Amino acid sequence: MCNWYHPEALRRRDLPRNLTWRTVHQVSDRDPVISFLSDYGLQDEFVGVCHGVIAKRCPRARVIDVTHEIPPQDVLVGARALRDSVPFMPAGVHLAVVDPGVGATGVMRRRAIALRAGEEKRWLVGPDNGLLVPAAIALGGVSIAMDIGASPECLTSISPTFHGRDVFAPVAAAIADGAPLDSIGVPFDPGELKDVLLPEAEFVEAELQAHVVAVDRFGNLALDATGEQLEHLGVEPGAEATIEADCVYGTATRGRTFADVPPGSLLLYEDARGMVALAVNEGSAEQSLGLSLGDRVTLQDR
Repeated sequence: MCNWYHPEALRRRDLPRNLTWRTVHQVSDRDPVISFLSDYGLQDEFVGVCHGVIAKRCPRARVIDVTHEIPPQDVLVGARALRDSVPFMPAGVHLAVVDPGVGATGVMRRRAIALRAGEEKRWLVGPDNGLLVPAAIALGGVSIAMDIGASPECLTSISPTFHGRDVFAPVAAAIADGAPLDSIGVPFDPGELKDVLLPEAEFVEAELQAHVVAVDRFGNLALDATGEQLEHLGVEPGAEATIEADCVYGTATRGRTFADVPPGSLLLYEDARGMVALAVNEGSAEQSLGLSLGDRVTLQDR
């Protein structure tokens, strides 16, 4: 009977050379995970090239593509998406690239960073423009901050406009592969990290003023409001609320799911992220209301 061997496993000195396929398969179950979020889109080769750089440095890593459709240069949307997704990712490395300041020098320069966060010792890798901080806080806070801009793990030639390929991807792969900290970068005080102020809904007298913070492919509009705020406003399940935004005016019924209102009707519900959202059953709230990212929306109990 033949034993099947995994070539990568046989190159690792810490593993016995008589591994059967079953044993190697059990080892692969513990292979590192890198989650990857960016604003690169899928039209160009950028995401695939980053995958290739990761595979060359850490072939055993498994990459989870969270999304690459963050609106271009929108750090706020990227920070919120990263924060909301990391609790559902396995412990590992979270690579995030939304980097309008890439390659800048002088007063506009931003660090390239790696942060260790939480009790599970997760790592976040990306630009120091606020993108990583909300996720790090959600994971339990930053314990180590490293400047990786001159890391020995970077590619030998660094493009001023593609740090995702030349800096962030190889360093994320090195961390996933267990590289020692002194080969990752230079530590700095986490108190120096740049943060972002994510918008939050607030009460102004008897109104709840919120903002559109995400638009999905179905045209559902996520707001920065919570279900508790709706209840404080007096909008209980089954009740109606008025929706105002610039010249837009409408009435939405608070429900649990889309089918709680007739087709074509406007629904106010809590989405899978726990955020209040607007939807049209079998339609698009984005098209019906003409709203987009960043628009202010005022909610009132009807």
